[in-house]
Amino acid sequence: MTAKESGGSLVRRILLGSQLRRLRESRGITREAAGYAIRASESKISRLELGRVSFKARDVEDLLTLYGVTDEQEREALLGLVREANIAGWWHSYGDVLPGWFQTYIGLEGAASLIRIYEVQFIHGLLQTEAYAHAVVARGMPGAPEAEIDRRVALRLERQKVLVSERAPQFHAVLDEAALRRPYGDRAVMREQLKHLIEISEQPNVTLQVMPFSFGGHSGESGAFTMLRFPESDLSDIVYLEQLTGALYIDKPEEVAQYERAMDRLREDSPDPEGSRDVLRGLLQLI
Repeated sequence: MTAKESGGSLVRRILLGSQLRRLRESRGITREAAGYAIRASESKISRLELGRVSFKARDVEDLLTLYGVTDEQEREALLGLVREANIAGWWHSYGDVLPGWFQTYIGLEGAASLIRIYEVQFIHGLLQTEAYAHAVVARGMPGAPEAEIDRRVALRLERQKVLVSERAPQFHAVLDEAALRRPYGDRAVMREQLKHLIEISEQPNVTLQVMPFSFGGHSGESGAFTMLRFPESDLSDIVYLEQLTGALYIDKPEEVAQYERAMDRLREDSPDPEGSRDVLRGLLQLI
């Protein structure tokens, strides 16, 4: 199963949840009443509608009946989504080292058609070499067993396959110069990492820009963020903000638009891809 296919199962879960919410609201039925119909709590209905838990076909059948959906073709289309939505993603095999809140992101990342990121602390996970990733994970988890660090690095390398998959997304990264200068690992690790960035920036689906110190203050002042866009028209763009113990997913159009403007300004204010490769080459000579 490809990253796109397993990521798509999460997207279908979100789509199914949103359709069930619209049906419930159009009938004026409360979450509490819907939960009673399937022997569940109001909070369970909320999690279903947000696509945060898996669906049981029987529960969806009962909800469709409650919502007055009697057309067999319409019912079968939604029940088909249930089957597709319940396919386990490849990342579930890494459940021992993968926080639950990050599983959602990996599914969305694998299903996106456009990924845009701004990073300031370190080089983004999809662009890291194995040695650099090992240094980042080891520094972030002092005292962790080597086996656990290796598992986390393996997960990161598995994620990177999305950029070279058959239906690879467009990937646009703006890296702050701070992320390139902050050392993780020894000089050899950093040299290999910078060379890798130059090479991967030549891929047709990858656009890489560097925001140099010399520019001064810029629109990325609030910190790192990721923007995801999906091929499904029913699914809105999502902004992902990672925190120490969790993550925030923003999908309100007016809030997403603010990040869109910040990303556009970062792109306009940074050197173009060729100029950014020159910045990388210059940094490489300093190591």
